[in-house]
Amino acid sequence: MTAPHADPDHTDVVIVGAGPTGLTLACDLARRGVPFRIVDKATETFAGSRGKGVQPRTLEVFDDLGIVEELLSAGSPYPRMNAHLWFLDLKWRMHKQVHATPDVPYPTIWLVPQWRTEKTLRDRLERLGGRVEQGVEVVGLEQDQAGASLRLRRAGQVETVAAKYVVAADGGRSLIRKSLGVEFSGSTTQEGRMIVGDLHVDGLSRDYWHVWPAAKGGAIGLCPLPHSDLFQLMMQLRPSEDEPVLSEQAIQSRWLAATGLKNIRLHDAAWLSLFRPNVRMVDKYRVGRVFLAGDAAHVHTPAGAQGLNTGVQDAYNLGWKLASVLGGAPASLLDTYQEERLPVAAAVLGLSTKLYKSRGVPKRGDAERQLLLNYRGASLAKEIGWHEGKLRAGDRAPDAICEDLSGRLRLFDLFRGPHFTLLVFGAQAAAANRNLEWTPNDILRKCSVRPAGIAEDNETIIDSHGNVQAAYGISDKDNVIFLVRPDGYIGLIAGQNWVDAVEEYQTAVAPVLHHQQGIELPTVLKNG
Repeated sequence: MTAPHADPDHTDVVIVGAGPTGLTLACDLARRGVPFRIVDKATETFAGSRGKGVQPRTLEVFDDLGIVEELLSAGSPYPRMNAHLWFLDLKWRMHKQVHATPDVPYPTIWLVPQWRTEKTLRDRLERLGGRVEQGVEVVGLEQDQAGASLRLRRAGQVETVAAKYVVAADGGRSLIRKSLGVEFSGSTTQEGRMIVGDLHVDGLSRDYWHVWPAAKGGAIGLCPLPHSDLFQLMMQLRPSEDEPVLSEQAIQSRWLAATGLKNIRLHDAAWLSLFRPNVRMVDKYRVGRVFLAGDAAHVHTPAGAQGLNTGVQDAYNLGWKLASVLGGAPASLLDTYQEERLPVAAAVLGLSTKLYKSRGVPKRGDAERQLLLNYRGASLAKEIGWHEGKLRAGDRAPDAICEDLSGRLRLFDLFRGPHFTLLVFGAQAAAANRNLEWTPNDILRKCSVRPAGIAEDNETIIDSHGNVQAAYGISDKDNVIFLVRPDGYIGLIAGQNWVDAVEEYQTAVAPVLHHQQGIELPTVLKNG
């Protein structure tokens, strides 16, 4: 499915901001056939590496969106660290080395400059029939029970567009967040400021991420960017120092003063910026028909490569819920966006802050990979007649290698696309769910998992090597179902009353014919 033709004056969703968060949401809505517009104040696309670490869970999101191979080709594994301390060179790997397994196909963080991640998402969006409107600024927002109205300014001309929902993905300085009066709690400090950018470096090996932790005036890092001649620069400043000049001459002069290494030259910067540590987040993700996502809702330190990834997963959580409600599902489904994502953002913010404040460069492990983040205990995580097994409702749904009529496939192949997936284990559960249908009928894909034999139809997969049973903690004696949400999390686990459990879950999340939706707003918000 591709994006429908957009009515410039009326649309279902307006996405403000075309960074990784906004682009992810646009791609998700486009493939679901939801009318939307995505606008960005900048007249040109971002050209820097900035958020360069793509975590394993985000790679799984990009797998579902059909771009993971492009992302992997555009990047590389992280190089080893090389700390230059006086006359010593200390080498180590920052990230835990993990091999791919059937349940975790993308086990390690991937180094991809942010501009390449954005380009890959933009290309995907264009293939889906959508496009970003550059140079468009939001100058007014009003909303009521019927919808939202935005005033957009482009090249001095102002237009008004009506939308059912608005998503603010317009960054840490979000004008929409400010107009809504949403508190952005936290701190911004002078301590930890640094110059960041992408530039050429002569006289330095590209085999390592080089750091000079004891450089005069503050630590310096130079990380080689894959498939280019550039390094990403990180050059700390003294807390009391005035705002620096960002020029090639100034950078090289600072380099020589800090290290004394005349054999290494920094030159021809493609992008330079001053970074100030911000640790902030909102206390709500939603005000009426407006949703906050990505840096508009939370800003992180760069430690642990969490910010971009958390924003992408905000969008991934919100996309299917917006599409469902616009298709007729209960409007209360949209309340679960804040319920699920706000605690995750708080936890990730705490993790990145802890890493940033720690001395030295600690190794990164399972927490940073974001595979363990879950929605356990939330209202969309249901369990019926299920013992506390390997997986719980709200957990990430693991991948596994199995077989169908066409031969070898992965569970991620079954999950890919804008639908729910029902994995059924055991003959009794399979027989009970054989005639189960959702309306519309293309929103649910049923798969009966058998330990052996030959796939007889498109609803049967064979787990001949036991990968699926192992990943989901199932034995041959179990009769249990797992309902996997469109964003790859387990919504329902039932060990009994299988059909009733699925039908009850459907009423909360899926479009229902002739369902009358509505929404209550506390106030009418305006920004002139």
